[in-house]
Amino acid sequence: MGINGLLVVDKPQDWTSMDVCAKLRGVFGEKRVGHGGTLDPLATGVLPVFVGRATRAADLVAAGEKEYLASLRLGLTTNTQDVTGETLETKTVPADAEARLRAVLPRFTGPIQQVPPMYSAIKKEGKKLYELARKGVEVERAARRVTVSALDLTGRTEEGDFLLRVVCSKGTYIRTLCHDMGQALGCGGAMSQLRRVRVGRFGIEDAVSLDCLVSAADPRVYLRGVDSCFDAPKVTVQGLALKRALCGNPFPLKAPAGEWRVYDPAGQFLLLGRSDGQECRVVKSFYEVERP
Repeated sequence: MGINGLLVVDKPQDWTSMDVCAKLRGVFGEKRVGHGGTLDPLATGVLPVFVGRATRAADLVAAGEKEYLASLRLGLTTNTQDVTGETLETKTVPADAEARLRAVLPRFTGPIQQVPPMYSAIKKEGKKLYELARKGVEVERAARRVTVSALDLTGRTEEGDFLLRVVCSKGTYIRTLCHDMGQALGCGGAMSQLRRVRVGRFGIEDAVSLDCLVSAADPRVYLRGVDSCFDAPKVTVQGLALKRALCGNPFPLKAPAGEWRVYDPAGQFLLLGRSDGQECRVVKSFYEVERP
């Protein structure tokens, strides 16, 4: 049988998310490896990585809520909106910066409109924005609606950067948040550090380092079942319902309306489904016929 499952990786700094996937393809000898939510090279922390048929869950996990710990450096504006970029402007940080920063936090909390940065993987007419940015080209980007459900100022670093805790929806750019807050204060701002501490159900306490995975005698011990991604209740099906489920068709299921994790009598996780109380439709199937 092929290798399948989920890894919660603590992504190291200076690695891209795809670098991590490429490394783990070699570790597991499996071509199908993908991640659930990109982290910039500067960032560290929780990166869900999916192996084998578990890659089918990547988009569902990437859509979940995320939590970050970020550092904001005021007085600096860069072309990438973080400290790795080219400096565009420096300004004096006001003496009352902390009080002013606290005062603007509510403006960036809740549903907000955010213009994606040029240095991002978003595509414009088939070209990734960062590819255009590297050529000195800037194009107009439409603002996107994102939700910041929590934004707290938690302290300062020895260098004077402000520490922020952010809980947000998919598609939120933390470096853009830092940039926009700096603009609101009139002195500019850039993200100096970023650590993702939660993606959906998985926190940093669940994560394993890349070094540990690479050096493990058997890295498969760190794999989790893909069903652990979901908090829906479990149900076992058999007979006609099982046959229809295995074909990806709606199947009879007298159960409360909502999402269900569906298993066969042997305990194999088959799919995530959504029931209307009488019938269940497949949201995402994880059943796969093993080929010799």
